[in-house]
Amino acid sequence: MHSDARGTAAAPGTPSKLKRIVAASMAGTVVEWYEFFLYATAASLVFGTYFFPQTGSPLDGIIAAFVTYAVGFVARPLGGIVFGQIGDRFGRKPTLQATIVIVGVATFLMGCLPGFASVGYWAPAMLVALRFIQGFAVGGEWGGAVLLVAEQSPDRSRAFWSSWPQAAVPVGNLLATLVLLITSWVLSSAAFLEWGWQIAFWLSAVIVLVGFYIRRHVEEAPIFLEAKAQVEAEKAVSYGVVEVLRRYPVGVLQAMGVRFAENIVYYIVVSFSIVYLRVVHEYDTSQLLLALLIAHVVHFAVIPQLGRLADRWGRRPVYLLGAVLSATWAFFAFPLFDTLNPVLIVLAVTIGLVFHAFMYAPQPAVMAELFPTRMRYSGVSLGAQVTAILAGSLAPILATQWLKDFGSWLPIALYIVAACVLTAIAVLSLRETKGVSLQAIDDADAALTAARAGATAR
Repeated sequence: MHSDARGTAAAPGTPSKLKRIVAASMAGTVVEWYEFFLYATAASLVFGTYFFPQTGSPLDGIIAAFVTYAVGFVARPLGGIVFGQIGDRFGRKPTLQATIVIVGVATFLMGCLPGFASVGYWAPAMLVALRFIQGFAVGGEWGGAVLLVAEQSPDRSRAFWSSWPQAAVPVGNLLATLVLLITSWVLSSAAFLEWGWQIAFWLSAVIVLVGFYIRRHVEEAPIFLEAKAQVEAEKAVSYGVVEVLRRYPVGVLQAMGVRFAENIVYYIVVSFSIVYLRVVHEYDTSQLLLALLIAHVVHFAVIPQLGRLADRWGRRPVYLLGAVLSATWAFFAFPLFDTLNPVLIVLAVTIGLVFHAFMYAPQPAVMAELFPTRMRYSGVSLGAQVTAILAGSLAPILATQWLKDFGSWLPIALYIVAACVLTAIAVLSLRETKGVSLQAIDDADAALTAARAGATAR
């Protein structure tokens, strides 16, 4: 395949086309993360009492709810492997259409489940099954959504454009928080805990239909269509999970490393902060949700700007700054929580998400630039979703258990520091890829494949 033809095929989209692609990617991502984070918030507020037997300690029910929450993270690598394979073979568009429907159905059914008081242990069993299905689909969502944009972005502004699907995540979380906030305001506390929370899960059906309709009109990136044709034409060229582990194991490990602290920091800020304030201080649920609402708005606003900064400064310095800043967060955030001052609580949560955004905004560009197109969906999904088991799924469980065992936030602060050190090491191991051409990455991969084939033939 000639380089001039490839360069033409892989030309980035125009600004107007990129905006349409970004809108389509964000629409589906908002839907899927609305539903995923709806579960996280409900697990903190409701599920411990609704789906599990009461032991006398509110932390026991919350820990049990977070364990079912972790099931979704366990399912995500499996979804990343399966949908990564499908996405590298058949395309980003059909994969993203499938994931949005699966997540939507699972979330709607969660809102229909009876509680422990009605059916006993069948209640958490059904919740776990639906959570697994939800996590399986979300595992295939993130990689496809960010690559849909990254692969059609200009080299000089890839971090900016590909940060927009990341910005859709706080929008989804914001919507989930807003729906729960309104229902908690309108209904009595007893009514909210008994049935009011289900409204947010039922509303997901409407949002899914909107997201699916928008995603029907996206186009595949030319560079992906070319890589797909190359795989079909040359039997020596492969794709998918096995290939990326065989050819780019270091890239997968680097992707896991840069993801580690980012994932932990996020779930400590948005999930465990709720637990801490509710259990330690019996802080008002509506006030908690309002604090998160404000923080999500700021998070959404800063992510694209930090993506732009990563195009200007480079991926490594921005990401490294995020790791360093995040390591400091718990040491001032929990003392601010302890003041019970609403303004200071909002400030603590918001600063935590701003620090997180320094890592989150450049993440799609960093990961996309680690792998060639023919296995990029698999590499990105694998690196991101396997890490989620060790990071995001365990973080609120460990933090809640440590709070129960030690009665202090200090072990949680030290945990965040350790995670940030690991991520900083991973970032320092990366080569700077600001402005790199995805076509050049594909050409280097093709040259390496040809050299190995020649060596084998001799």
